[in-house]
Amino acid sequence: MKEINYLKRIFQAYYKQKKNEIPLVNLFNQREFGFIPWDKMVMIRHKNFNEPKDFKNYLINYPPKHVYSSGTLYNNPANPNMNEKGYLGCDFLIDIDVDHFFTPCKNDHDLWYCKECDKSGSGMPPNKCPKCEKNKFQSISWICEDCLHVAKNEILKLVNDFIVPDFGIQENELNITFSGHRGYHLKIENKKIRALTSSERREIVDYLTGDNISYDILGLDNLESDLSLLEQNVDWSQKIIKKIKYLLQNYQNDVLIELFRQPKFGLNNEIIEYILNNKKSFLKTLWDVKGLGPKTWQTFLEGIIKEVGAKIDKPVSIDVHRLIRYPGSLHGKTGFRVQQLDLKQLENFNPLDEENQEIDPIIFFNENQNLRKYKVKEKIIPALKVKGETFGPYEKDEIINLPHHVAVFLLCKEVINII
Repeated sequence: MKEINYLKRIFQAYYKQKKNEIPLVNLFNQREFGFIPWDKMVMIRHKNFNEPKDFKNYLINYPPKHVYSSGTLYNNPANPNMNEKGYLGCDFLIDIDVDHFFTPCKNDHDLWYCKECDKSGSGMPPNKCPKCEKNKFQSISWICEDCLHVAKNEILKLVNDFIVPDFGIQENELNITFSGHRGYHLKIENKKIRALTSSERREIVDYLTGDNISYDILGLDNLESDLSLLEQNVDWSQKIIKKIKYLLQNYQNDVLIELFRQPKFGLNNEIIEYILNNKKSFLKTLWDVKGLGPKTWQTFLEGIIKEVGAKIDKPVSIDVHRLIRYPGSLHGKTGFRVQQLDLKQLENFNPLDEENQEIDPIIFFNENQNLRKYKVKEKIIPALKVKGETFGPYEKDEIINLPHHVAVFLLCKEVINII
């Protein structure tokens, strides 16, 4: 309990000190707010604030673990009855989180152990314990520069390859934030998009991810299509052909072999060997490749589509009543700030070692801070590299000395105790 009280105090101190720096979302008065307190993981919803000062005073007086505001606009945001809120439209929300897709580094820093026996492992927990065959696991999801870099590249790809060129969205209509934990959020504030229904948003999601693509419409169902002409199209056919060319021109053969052997591409060793030996002519001679018939070609295209499509949390974008983390608030699982960014800032942004103090989400960092003692309560804590320094790994009951910003992170993760 003292750990929670401590975190509440330092979150409160942050909101007091930075209350004038917390940004205001557009159309502030028409949005619903939600808060998750420290003492119970139940969201307090249907809050509304007429004045920004009332919102900031709420953060100070009742410092929450998590803070959210709606992408939706309402006439009466505080009404607890969703049908009586007076729906006015909803911004298009996109959540990119490394929880939702595989990154190789998860095998290094994500851990699990069986609650029934002493078996443990890295990466995602198995369906059942390989030792006792039970399925009760404790898992630890961690972060590192590698997986956060992958998430950043995903949102850059989303904006630069889809949102701006294909939908004509202007940069001033994009609100990008680092979530404060394992990914990024994008809120598109566009009047036409606000009017879309859930089913219409689902169609946009399908386009962004590449789901339900029609090869017939794209002209990719016929192996005798002139692919050089298809590349000139401004649609998915261009994206697919460009991706194939990029892979063949920029990836080493050993990497391509490992990639193309994945089941999603459906290629056997003979076809892979032909492709690697005929990279320059591959796109012009598809129908001459032995074994690469229409069915295999479509499977191969599906594999390429999975490489090209954006890896987003689909329900977030389809839901017209979704709440999203409030920019400038603190994330209760890390102690990091939900950091608002423009596109230029995003390109070189490194949340675990950001040089620009104005956008550094690790707000509890101080170069001159003293170390304090803590006790490890979790069976094992993965290593954490932050601000260029690595801390851990640690084991249960170990007494460790930590600087403030690392201690806050581990306290938020509930893996250490204050001594």
